[in-house]
Amino acid sequence: MFSIETLILIAGSLLLLGIASNKFSARMGVPVLVVFLAIGMLAGSEGIGGIEFENYTLAHGFATTALCLILFNGGIGTPYAAFQSAWKPASLLATVGVIVTAVITGLAASWILGLSWMQGLLLGSIVGSTDASVVFSVLRGGGVHIRPRLANALEVESGSNDPMAIFLTVGLIEVLTGQTPFGFGLVTLFLNQAVVGTAMGMAVGWAGAWVLQHIRLEAAGLYPVMATALGLFSFGMASELGGSGFLAVYLTGVVIGNRRPVFHRGIVLFHDALAWMCQILMFTALGILSFPSRLWDVAVPAILIASVLIFVARPIAVFLCGIPFRYTTRELTFLSWVGLKGAVPITLATFPMMAGLPAASIIFDTVFFVVVISALVQGWTLPAVARFLKLEVPKNQTTPVTLEISSLQNVDGDIVDYYIDQDSRASGCMIKDLALPDGVVIALIVRDEQTVLPQGRSQLLQGDHVVVVLRPSIRSMVDRVFAPTRPHAEELPQELEFPLRGSIKVRDLEQFYELKLADDGDLTLDNLVRQHLGEDQMKIGAVVQIDQIALHLREISSDGTVLYVGMSILAEPAQTPDSSLSATSLPLE
Repeated sequence: MFSIETLILIAGSLLLLGIASNKFSARMGVPVLVVFLAIGMLAGSEGIGGIEFENYTLAHGFATTALCLILFNGGIGTPYAAFQSAWKPASLLATVGVIVTAVITGLAASWILGLSWMQGLLLGSIVGSTDASVVFSVLRGGGVHIRPRLANALEVESGSNDPMAIFLTVGLIEVLTGQTPFGFGLVTLFLNQAVVGTAMGMAVGWAGAWVLQHIRLEAAGLYPVMATALGLFSFGMASELGGSGFLAVYLTGVVIGNRRPVFHRGIVLFHDALAWMCQILMFTALGILSFPSRLWDVAVPAILIASVLIFVARPIAVFLCGIPFRYTTRELTFLSWVGLKGAVPITLATFPMMAGLPAASIIFDTVFFVVVISALVQGWTLPAVARFLKLEVPKNQTTPVTLEISSLQNVDGDIVDYYIDQDSRASGCMIKDLALPDGVVIALIVRDEQTVLPQGRSQLLQGDHVVVVLRPSIRSMVDRVFAPTRPHAEELPQELEFPLRGSIKVRDLEQFYELKLADDGDLTLDNLVRQHLGEDQMKIGAVVQIDQIALHLREISSDGTVLYVGMSILAEPAQTPDSSLSATSLPLE
């Protein structure tokens, strides 16, 4: 038995190795999961470390807690915008897609391993979900930046499909142990898990966000701790009431993250660090729990099962769920390939061991091998597949850094540090010529380690750091102003209105946002609106529509000058009988 000092030394060493290996995996494009598992296997009883660990009860408890915190962090980092743009296909993939994948893989596993069809379905359910952290670590490490539409679908699916896989696993174990009858009993269990988990997650999320916003704690560091406590409370309470604790904790994170409570940025960074620590320790512990000699015994059947999962089950599930949403064949192919397995399957593989099922050992070893194969084959080739399918877009060389606003009041704003490189649209421009949305403030320019007080005629140069204060809702527009000029820029969000000054010139809007508004670039928005509406229709609420661009009059001065215009990108081009240009008046707002 190790002393507590030795255990602390081992934990610290494993964390350091995990961090170092993360840097290696990013350079090589190898999923961090594989590296962490390899470190655990080397440290295990059959490796050079010689650590003997076969306590599945302890591993189950630790992995469940770690998974709870990882899902909570995933929820905090999931914006409502991602749900709005991708919730329909993602929710179908996270439910029907997981079931289809589990059934096809399970039937193949029962035939390959000689298990009963129910045991095969259990194995298929365990490997049915996709791991978000593994997917995006590979994409970022490989230097691949996919289109927002695909990224949002993957993010929402990956964060929300774990509860379905967990439910199927728990339900089938209860059926196999005789606790729940197959059929109506399983459906009842699912409904209870889904309804109670959703209700508890939303309720704790809303209540917790309100408490975080209004409570006054003595130390700023207690706010992230309180958020963690709310997530754990949501998980535990939902589980006690028979619901899905994993679904509850994920939804609690989504609500709290999007309500932007006090010290929001600190809460995000704290849980990101906590999730990384959980991943490193969990994967390493699961690696120690495995026995390489037993893995070789299931190598051939595991490879066959992984092949069915990767090349048959996942593609069928994706094409069935994705075709109704007008995804292209290339996009569906990419979604099919992004079926990486991670923490959830290996954690769920400990559940049959805990229940004492006859085939539990075979299921655990097979799942472990399948996860490693999936991470290696799909994870290592994912960047190349994205490039081959021409679905990647160039990534910014320098990502804007969001700084913390430390305030005990709710601040609907961010401080963002933008770097001006040689390809930036803002490079060489004066501040007064930047087509920035209304309410954006350039607070500081840092040039050659010296501060420059920004003025209207201040020119932005390559190498400058521009510190900007903005509202999160218009962040995408400001990102576009400072982003590099490139042929395949990210699309502006649709149906979201951006406030613009009426004095902004058309050519500046066209330059920074890649729009086409008029042939005369010297026109201001005030002139452009008057040109299309006429003096008799110049009133607040009137709309000028140019192709997919709508300009809403929001404020007019006493002398009739247009002060502010709300610009939005429409979902589809307007259909007019005579021209793509139209002007209509809306009721006063």
